[in-house]
Amino acid sequence: IKKKNKAVKNNPNLAKMMGEDEEVDNLIEIAKSLEGLSRHASTHAAGVVISNKSLVEYVPLYRNNEVISTQYTMNLLEELGLLKMDFLGLRTLTVIRDAIENIRKNRDIEIDLDELEYDDKNVYELISSGHTLGIFQLESAGMQKFMTNLKPDSFEDIIAGISLYRPGPMDSIPTYIKNKKNPENIQYIHPILESTLKVTYGCMVYQEQVMKIVRDVAGYSMARSDLVRRAMSKKKMDVMEAERQVFIYGELDQSGNIVVEGALRRGVSENQANKIYDQMIDFANYAFNKSHAAAYAVIAYQTAWLKKYYSVEFMAALLTSVIGNDKKVAQYIMNCKNMSIKVLPPDVNESYEKFTVVGDNIRFGLAAVKNVGENAVQTIIARREEEPYTSFTDFCKRNDSKVLNKRAVESLIKCGAYDSLKVYRSQLMNVYERIIDNIN
Repeated sequence: IKKKNKAVKNNPNLAKMMGEDEEVDNLIEIAKSLEGLSRHASTHAAGVVISNKSLVEYVPLYRNNEVISTQYTMNLLEELGLLKMDFLGLRTLTVIRDAIENIRKNRDIEIDLDELEYDDKNVYELISSGHTLGIFQLESAGMQKFMTNLKPDSFEDIIAGISLYRPGPMDSIPTYIKNKKNPENIQYIHPILESTLKVTYGCMVYQEQVMKIVRDVAGYSMARSDLVRRAMSKKKMDVMEAERQVFIYGELDQSGNIVVEGALRRGVSENQANKIYDQMIDFANYAFNKSHAAAYAVIAYQTAWLKKYYSVEFMAALLTSVIGNDKKVAQYIMNCKNMSIKVLPPDVNESYEKFTVVGDNIRFGLAAVKNVGENAVQTIIARREEEPYTSFTDFCKRNDSKVLNKRAVESLIKCGAYDSLKVYRSQLMNVYERIIDNIN
């Protein structure tokens, strides 16, 4: 359809010819009839539906390969009263676990992150410097720039930063930074908002703030305030506009009893109430819930703390987490260089599968070497634990070529994994194939 319209626009004489072409017109009508229809079944990457009985008693299911999914959308599932949870798998949690293990092995120190105090000035200085590569949620170029401008000095700032750096709330970033530096200049539509918005310097940042505002300004109940939040976050304009009247004027039951007081009864003018409600609608479309942002901020602070005080162990864990992503490995190695951490080359007698800590240095992991598979790495390590390799020939004799093929050996030569065996790479490149053929 797009191609036809473009062709007609560029060549008006073509319009008559194409209009007479019944086959083309029929195809266009068929395409129009297909538009808007479901073309496949989408499966949520982390969504899990929970019920008190077998799901087949509530919803139809279908099998996609080995994955069993519901045939209803998430909104319909919620309306049916089923519990839908999103369980996210975060790579950073593995990084934290591996970093703690590296610290234990390298320094014989047991770290318990649950005992951390979230008020360490040195950690906030690191975040404010913008050197946040590898720190959860704070490592993108945009976020690094934001943190250098924000200069966070409290845990609340990190929570707000994570919430603000999203489409929509991002427009409030300049105001947030300006008000943080000059809190005396903050202005509120009505003084009743100060208790809610003071912590975020007069800006709406969290969904929970919307819930508190409708309770404070209009006297909503906790349950009804959550319904307003959900309507706003789902962009249900009909519900939001109906709720505006309740927010401003309140609501009475059939007996004339007050169900919701409304802003007017609480001393807020109609003009002020409309402004507050408009601001909430504009904000709530993209709002982040604070509980989610706070959980992210905890992980962000923990990774920043590890990078500040145990940088070698943390960077080794970080590099291990991106094995297979050459671009990320190179980026983190460069970051190590900037931090004066030396990344030693791979070594068949010292390297393990992962990146490991050697004193104040990091030893390159064999699994990160191109063309060297997991089985080959495990074989190399198993053989050398019996006895260290003494020469390249010794290495080839003790490793089956079916597991460690010529391509893998070539990659190991080029990256310097045999340098400790006192042999030049150029020499090995000339003879390695013959050595392997003679052994086999």
